[in-house]
Amino acid sequence: QVQLVESGGGSVQAGGSLRLSCTASGITFRINDMGWYRQVPGNERELVATINSGGTTNYPESAKGRFTISRDNAKNTLYLQMNNLKPEDTAVYYCNAKTRWFGTLSNYWGQGTQVTVSS
Repeated sequence: QVQLVESGGGSVQAGGSLRLSCTASGITFRINDMGWYRQVPGNERELVATINSGGTTNYPESAKGRFTISRDNAKNTLYLQMNNLKPEDTAVYYCNAKTRWFGTLSNYWGQGTQVTVSS
């Protein structure tokens, strides 16, 4: 009922920057929290940043000070600005959206966009 499409990934050198975008479609009025997660093959998916419907953000220590999450609700678009990228940031980055309809909670994922950072 919600479709998410990421874009903006690519290959950069350490210290470079990328801006990821995620466009949501479908029943978007039910979206509450959104976030970015990343995953290396063989590892579990990990949190990068979250933002709620009011604009409150949260970051783990690995992203704090380098990454910025934002959203444009009018365009149904989520962004992740990544600065001072490091090789350990290399992963597939996924857009996430959580919806709530009365007592029903749902979780949606995009297909991911590859970010590769070379040393």
